[in-house]
Amino acid sequence: MSAHELAEPYPHVSTDDDAIDAAQLLAEHKLPALLVVDTDGLPYAIVPGSQLLGQLLPEYALEDPRLAAVLSDEDLDEVPEKIRRLTVAEWLPRRRFRPPTVGPDAGDLQIAALMAGTHSPLVAVVEREGDQVRLAGAVTAARLMQRLIGGS
Repeated sequence: MSAHELAEPYPHVSTDDDAIDAAQLLAEHKLPALLVVDTDGLPYAIVPGSQLLGQLLPEYALEDPRLAAVLSDEDLDEVPEKIRRLTVAEWLPRRRFRPPTVGPDAGDLQIAALMAGTHSPLVAVVEREGDQVRLAGAVTAARLMQRLIGGS
């Protein structure tokens, strides 16, 4: 099955969008990762939710998760404020990798290999129309697993 057939619409945000809106999108849609596009609408980053959670925590809690036990409800109230005035680009982890992308003709095993090799829960599918490149959707790990082990 081709990437074109496997791709589904996937909610995404732009680098210029508000970080708090991106966090709410991730939570409301129960997304495994945030798909970020640049100002031209092309894939800019795919960031697993776990990495975004790390951006919300104090550094000491990341270095030793046992120290997170000392955080109080008051600390939790400050989390939204930490990103309220940031853009998505400012919120993303500093170490950003090129997002895994494929063309519409990529096969399911090729997508699986790319997904596994990049540790990404989704792969963006891009299509060319003349000189234009556009985001056609994404293939999620769940959709690909369904295909590979006995689904549609």
